[in-house]
Amino acid sequence: MTVVILVIAGGYLWLPLFTIGRCMLFALLLLLAADLALLYWPWARSQPTLSATRHCADRFSNGDDNAVSITIENRHRIPVRVEIIDEVPAGLTAPSHIPSVDGPQSSVNYHLRPTRRGIYSFGHIRLFARTLIGLAERRFTTGQSQEVKVYPSFAHLSQYEFLAIHNNLTEQGIKRIRRVGHHTEFEQIKDYVVGDDYRTINWRATARRHQLMVNVYQDERSQQIYSIIDKGRVMQQAFRGMTLLDYAINASLALSYVAMRKDDRAGIITFADYVDTFLRAERQQGHLQKAMEVLHAQQTEFGETDYSALCVSVNKHITKRSLLVLYTNFTTLVALRRQLPYLQQLSKRHRLLVVFFEDELTPRGKGQEVVDVIAEKFVYEKRLIVSLLRQHGITALLTQPEQLSVNVINKYLEIKQQSL
Repeated sequence: MTVVILVIAGGYLWLPLFTIGRCMLFALLLLLAADLALLYWPWARSQPTLSATRHCADRFSNGDDNAVSITIENRHRIPVRVEIIDEVPAGLTAPSHIPSVDGPQSSVNYHLRPTRRGIYSFGHIRLFARTLIGLAERRFTTGQSQEVKVYPSFAHLSQYEFLAIHNNLTEQGIKRIRRVGHHTEFEQIKDYVVGDDYRTINWRATARRHQLMVNVYQDERSQQIYSIIDKGRVMQQAFRGMTLLDYAINASLALSYVAMRKDDRAGIITFADYVDTFLRAERQQGHLQKAMEVLHAQQTEFGETDYSALCVSVNKHITKRSLLVLYTNFTTLVALRRQLPYLQQLSKRHRLLVVFFEDELTPRGKGQEVVDVIAEKFVYEKRLIVSLLRQHGITALLTQPEQLSVNVINKYLEIKQQSL
């Protein structure tokens, strides 16, 4: 079109260009009419010539990439190029670009990564068709609206199970742990093979069989593992789009999954100014789905966390010695000392693991020589919190939010191997 305008304008300088320009404009209008005819007639029917169907799971995993597929069916008798705009739910990051497709039937795939739990609604799918001429474009509205529920992260649960069963979390380079001690439940006596610990040799069985025999131990089973999640305002802090509460919920689900595969029983407790959720530790089929439904609706609150109410509820409902994994976020020593008596009370009857989060340091600018003193003070105070907890016999885990699930599972396996 720009060329036609320039040629017609050039007719004021040289008259033959004006005639050439009019011919070019007439040819352009003919091409536009042909393009519109190819798009709308005679294939314009009650049934659209282009349709699309969206395929995705009914449940999305929070914080993970969830696959979405769009299948396009083209009933045009001529080749067309189709551009796609999918109306993704508000709150989910739309893909920056969905590639154009052509052909009688095509599929495109993209991923969505939610950062909040809840119910989200897809809208329609908008298709924009062009012929090879490319002067006109026709829009098709197709596809059905669809609701999906975003649950706590469950996409990588099977991966955690596989690594935990083979104790391979350290071999994957995820985290190094120190393995100390032996399992406490006797399983069997077997022949000695190279690599067995000589300290497990059964000398009586060796004397009877006249060959080296060793004792084989296994992990203790049917232990109770409770994930206790603080829902106070300290858990509202965001890290890479997700709140600390969401990271804690994802880690609780992963830990429950691994614990149940290790023949332990997993339970969930959530609290703020009072204990509002108590899911008793169990291991039967369907318990993980129950835990997922419980965790799906949890939200942070603005009030101060009441640890005295937590102690009362734990003492009332949990009579057997258990592993309590407390997800919270102490920011100062003053905040810890205020709650320390309640943590000591929990630690007397149970094995308590307090999990809290490292603060993300702001990177220094190029050529900057003065460090961020305030950030370093926070980091140093977090280390003091860990030290103070350990002085009172409480196990502490300071971790980055993105490494929370792996680090908590590693700590659980370490405690289980040490029979603590």
